[in-house]
Amino acid sequence: MQTHKFNFSVAYADTDAGGIMYHGRYIEIAERARMAWLGKKARPVPSDVGLVIRDLHIKYIKPLFLTDKFVIETVVTAVGAASVSVEQKFVKKGEVCAILTGTAAYLNGEGRPVRMPNILLNAFNAGLKG
Repeated sequence: MQTHKFNFSVAYADTDAGGIMYHGRYIEIAERARMAWLGKKARPVPSDVGLVIRDLHIKYIKPLFLTDKFVIETVVTAVGAASVSVEQKFVKKGEVCAILTGTAAYLNGEGRPVRMPNILLNAFNAGLKG
């Protein structure tokens, strides 16, 4: 199993009035981590097709606060011909604060699922969580 690690620090803009990281920011930060991870997996990817989130679930376990430093650990949990599922853990000092799981479908320019290019399939299968 290959884990991609993405470091992040909670900024003022990420928090609510109480200094707790706003729940919606987890999705944006997870997306940044996925893009950093994908950029290391396979380049170039055709521009007329792409991965689009099909489903997403977040389990909030422990809040993150202003100035907290944490890591998002991304692993592949399933690979299909036209989809990939990942798990992303928000980890601060060894403690899991949130777990995001999701599936992305690979769509063509008309919004229909199509088989991913072999470069992506091979990269995702190589990192599949065992």
